[in-house]
Amino acid sequence: MPPKRIISLVPSQTELLFELGLHDEIVGITKFCVYPADRVKGKSIVGGTKTLTMERIHALRPDLIIANKEENTRAEIEYLQQHYPVHVTDMVTIADALAMIRNLGNLTGKQPEANDLIQRITTSFLSMPGFSSQSVAYFIWRNPYMVAANDTFIHSMLTQAGFQNAFAQETRYPEITLDTLKRAQPDLIFLSSEPYPFSQKHIEEFQAICPSAKVVLVDGEVFSWYGSRLLLAPDYFRKLRSEIERLFH
Repeated sequence: MPPKRIISLVPSQTELLFELGLHDEIVGITKFCVYPADRVKGKSIVGGTKTLTMERIHALRPDLIIANKEENTRAEIEYLQQHYPVHVTDMVTIADALAMIRNLGNLTGKQPEANDLIQRITTSFLSMPGFSSQSVAYFIWRNPYMVAANDTFIHSMLTQAGFQNAFAQETRYPEITLDTLKRAQPDLIFLSSEPYPFSQKHIEEFQAICPSAKVVLVDGEVFSWYGSRLLLAPDYFRKLRSEIERLFH
């Protein structure tokens, strides 16, 4: 029997659930679940991804909770698992994301919708441009400086977009020093819009550190959201590559 009362604790998967046609079944979301903007309105907020309000979750009586290993805390998820069916995802590659979409389709009785979405994502990625030799330092945080390295979904998306991760020898999200950045000598520095809200004012800061690199603001949601937002990635990557080509000429 497909679930009738779903709580999603993961913004990108909330967006996916709506894409699969589960508007009526979604009863609870986090304060960071902001897409689709016109459809999340009116849904109960159960806290932040790492600061859940258990009383609100209990009041909603869910029969399925969608969580993620990285975005939610282990202690809170283990507590919820004592009371409800909790589906925990773990995302590192695009293949993981496609498998997750299929699994959620099976869990929620939306197999045809999930299979259609997977096909559309797969087809859109087939038209991606070829690889370049440009290396990228992808920053997710400031004070301390942190980058996305290997064994992350962002790394997988950088590779898919045709870039080389300047910190591929590291794993997860290491803190780095300015000296480490200088030694890496990346061709490009990507400043992500999330989780740290890098903006135009930070470009000069990084440009002064690495004068030879091109510094670019990038859409963190496209690089890190694993769900229906993957449909937007190929077109975004093409435009990004074109913007970068102009910077080098």
